[in-house]
Amino acid sequence: MTTVDSPVDSPAVGGTAQSLRQLYFLRFAFALVWAGTLFATGGQLGPLGIALIVLYPLFDVAAAVVDVRASRATELPYGLYLNIAISLAAAVGMAIAGTSGVPAVLLVWGAWAVISGLVQLAVGVARRRMGGQWPMILSGGISVFAGSGFALGSGAPDASLSNVAGYAVLGGIFFLISALRLRRTSQER
Repeated sequence: MTTVDSPVDSPAVGGTAQSLRQLYFLRFAFALVWAGTLFATGGQLGPLGIALIVLYPLFDVAAAVVDVRASRATELPYGLYLNIAISLAAAVGMAIAGTSGVPAVLLVWGAWAVISGLVQLAVGVARRRMGGQWPMILSGGISVFAGSGFALGSGAPDASLSNVAGYAVLGGIFFLISALRLRRTSQER
């Protein structure tokens, strides 16, 4: 059964919504802490900066694994499996790009943001009847545009990772809004 075919008031959808709600709150908190830490680095690469740029996609992998486990009862989570693969590749790419400098990181980050944004958009559309997914749909679309901007801006002489911190905060806010909107669905079990 897919989420699109599931009635919003089914117990499986309510349980999935509750799990996603908790996950989205966690993703919001992580994004704020991560962005604050990256911002504190001054947007430049050093050991902490490299660790942070690798950690972010790895956290995305962990969140997608939790999402897959929560979603199995209501959907076939192929988009989430794709997201896991993309984010693992991004973590490796970030580690390699981190040794080359900020422009290389922005290029890899931009490509990751575009591709994962498209996946997030597709997953959000597939889950829209569950409720609380419009913020995820918007976030996926914005990620595509932001990723393009990161890639295009990677060649700027004053390239910095500070914009990436802002991107993470905005994504975290979308997760928070979605978590709040999922409250009704999670209570209808």
